[in-house]
Amino acid sequence: MAGDDSLRNAVDTAWSVFRATNDGIDAADNRRCLLERHLSRRPEAREGDVQELANFGLAYLARLSGDER
Repeated sequence: MAGDDSLRNAVDTAWSVFRATNDGIDAADNRRCLLERHLSRRPEAREGDVQELANFGLAYLARLSGDER
């Protein structure tokens, strides 16, 4: 399914950017699973817009990081 590829690409993109801009984030951090679950529930995941999904993912990760402070 094309939506699955888009979702996977969006998760990979958002996660890569998040790790590159935040020190000490392990590749196996559970926030990646939370990110994937969050994005898979968005209606945009079915439309396949990778850039839009990645942006939503980065915003979600920023909120998660803010909750830890």
